Amino acid sequence: MTKARIVNIISNSNYESRRVNAQLVRKLKDLQLTPSREFSDQAELTIVIGGDGAFIKAVKQTRFSPIPIVGINTGHLGFYQEIIPDQLDDFLEAYMDGRYVLEQVSLLGAEIFTKNRNFFVTALNEIVIKAQHSKVLHLNLFLNRNHVEKFSGDGMLIATPSGSTGYNFSAGGSLIYPTLEVLEITPLNPITSSAYRSLSNSIIVPGDVIATLVPERRYSNSSLLVIDGIEYSYRQLRKVNVKMSDRKINRITLNKDNYWNNLKSKFLD
Repeated sequence: MTKARIVNIISNSNYESRRVNAQLVRKLKDLQLTPSREFSDQAELTIVIGGDGAFIKAVKQTRFSPIPIVGINTGHLGFYQEIIPDQLDDFLEAYMDGRYVLEQVSLLGAEIFTKNRNFFVTALNEIVIKAQHSKVLHLNLFLNRNHVEKFSGDGMLIATPSGSTGYNFSAGGSLIYPTLEVLEITPLNPITSSAYRSLSNSIIVPGDVIATLVPERRYSNSSLLVIDGIEYSYRQLRKVNVKMSDRKINRITLNKDNYWNNLKSKFLD
């Protein structure tokens, strides 16, 4: 008996996504593939329908599964979403023929320390520390235990290369080619005056460097962590260690040059 070839479909609920979802199910069945709207760890492929938000949410819902993943863009920016709905037939043909590239996407791993416990989180795009209620945050930044600066400003952002096109870029950070193994540390509205001296530009470091963020003690109960756009509040936050995670996700791309095409079409055209 031939083993079923399962394809996971994860979709948001807007009208265009539902339309594409129904179309995709029919086309997969025509190709003798088995579509599954419930995530199966036996699948050979996961297809996400929506925008970048849907893609990030799907990656987290699937717990950063190593199953190859590809996105159909029915949203706005769509940096993670490789395919537009009109290219669906072309993509399925290329996939069945094996004409695609599997690109490993780096993730961030962070260890969060509070007074009484410590735990780990994983992020696809970025991890941000900031103060609640739009207050100024004062923290110390260490790189591999070397003190770099005492920062004052709105907060500090640490991004992956693939995440560098999002919040990081809007905050004045640089764009980084997605396959590079580096972290980007970007200050958010740093204060530079006679009283406070903060670096005003991003720092790019190798992925094995551990960046440690230590908020001043008076901010231990008023610091927010924003992990891929979702806010978390912790009591008695002591420090956060961030580095490139050992885990990766496998993203399908049809053409390595699509990064440059995306860059131009999303930001310049």
